[in-house]
Amino acid sequence: MSEIIITSDNFDEAVMQAKQPVLVDFWATWCGPCRMLAPVIEELADEYDGKLTVGKIDVDECPELASEFGVSSIPMVVLFQNGEVVETMIGYRPKDYYVGVLNKYL
Repeated sequence: MSEIIITSDNFDEAVMQAKQPVLVDFWATWCGPCRMLAPVIEELADEYDGKLTVGKIDVDECPELASEFGVSSIPMVVLFQNGEVVETMIGYRPKDYYVGVLNKYL
């Protein structure tokens, strides 16, 4: 499974009402570290398929969501559980880092 594209239109359903944890990658097309992180996020989406929803929010296309969650630096990856922010990770991190965080919640 690949990541889902999250926008203001589907945010509530995709993230806030999700039955399983949701990992959201706030990113932008012009962001070099975001492009470096993209394959890591894709791998996590595949490996945690069925246990975790993985979504991407383009901060240029959804500035209101970026503002709501205080995104001041990207990439910013946020883990939601039961509609609550449980972890916020800023900047590029290796895959093992995300695996360690996710395993605390899954």
